Amino acid sequence: MMKSKVSWRSSSPSPVRKALLNMKFPLIRRLLAVFALAAAVAGAQSVETTLHHMDALSKTFRGVTADLRKISFTYFAKDTEEESGRISMYRPTPQDMRMLAEFTKPEERAVAFAKSKVQMYYPKINTVQEYNLGKESHLVDQFLLLGFGSSGADLRKNYNIKYVELTTIDGGKADHLLLEPKAAEARDQVRGIDLWIAQPGGYPVRMKVLQPSRDTIELQYSNLKINPSSLTEASVKLKLPKGVKKETPQK
Repeated sequence: MMKSKVSWRSSSPSPVRKALLNMKFPLIRRLLAVFALAAAVAGAQSVETTLHHMDALSKTFRGVTADLRKISFTYFAKDTEEESGRISMYRPTPQDMRMLAEFTKPEERAVAFAKSKVQMYYPKINTVQEYNLGKESHLVDQFLLLGFGSSGADLRKNYNIKYVELTTIDGGKADHLLLEPKAAEARDQVRGIDLWIAQPGGYPVRMKVLQPSRDTIELQYSNLKINPSSLTEASVKLKLPKGVKKETPQK
């Protein structure tokens, strides 16, 4: 006699199959909850590890030099502009960050920032424009110079932080964080910031700022040198020629 085969497609499910069917969906929900919890815990641990690396650097950070690539995207015009050059940042004290960006392509220009003053120099027309940011000077530190010398406490104070992933940039590992400003004033300027922090260096290698208009500014850093001995206060000052024309557009 041929033995009859038990089929899962039988019109009358076996007691074992009934039990499996009854528990299948609750079990899946439990498994999904476990995986979601594990992912959340892993993400929290990754954020803490990244912020720990930044804390370690912030204690000794006094400056950096790097090659810079700046990519600006205008959402409604669907227009992208790129600039490249060098950037130097100098921090004589923890609350005093100074910066000089010297762009060479596609056109030469330089931007210097110190305290609440911004200078923009255009060599072709031998003109420097000066702006006083006043109370808004902290926005430069909070957005454009973000991550260099920043501690984990600084980031937690100003942003909600989400760990995205561990990725590779220019052959090195980097932690990708998503920052959302906590303050309403900051959200008027920035919707969110993607920040890639070198592992284990604790410094940014890339940053992308999303504005409320959906415009974006992306800064890519390469050939970074942290705390180079050659970096001084003079390194972040504009070298203006004699006879340069000065303008103050705010007045």
